[in-house]
Amino acid sequence: MSELTPEGGSGAVSVLIINNDGGGFADKKEFPAGTTVAQAFRQEVGEERSPSNYLMRVNRQPCTTNQLLKDGDRLSITPTKIEGAS
Repeated sequence: MSELTPEGGSGAVSVLIINNDGGGFADKKEFPAGTTVAQAFRQEVGEERSPSNYLMRVNRQPCTTNQLLKDGDRLSITPTKIEGAS
């Protein structure tokens, strides 16, 4: 049985993740349909980090953590404070 998306389809969404934490990287990732920004954040950055310490944008626009990711979205994750900086 396949998972249904809110639009009634099934499958996964492909998202370009741009992680500006530390050395930074960009990579295409597949997530189950219905994945939120918060769920993608936790998978990419880790459970121990708080989303409130990061600026997240979808397609270059500020977003909320409960926003659903769609196929082809671009999610950028940038820390609001750099460790070691004063």
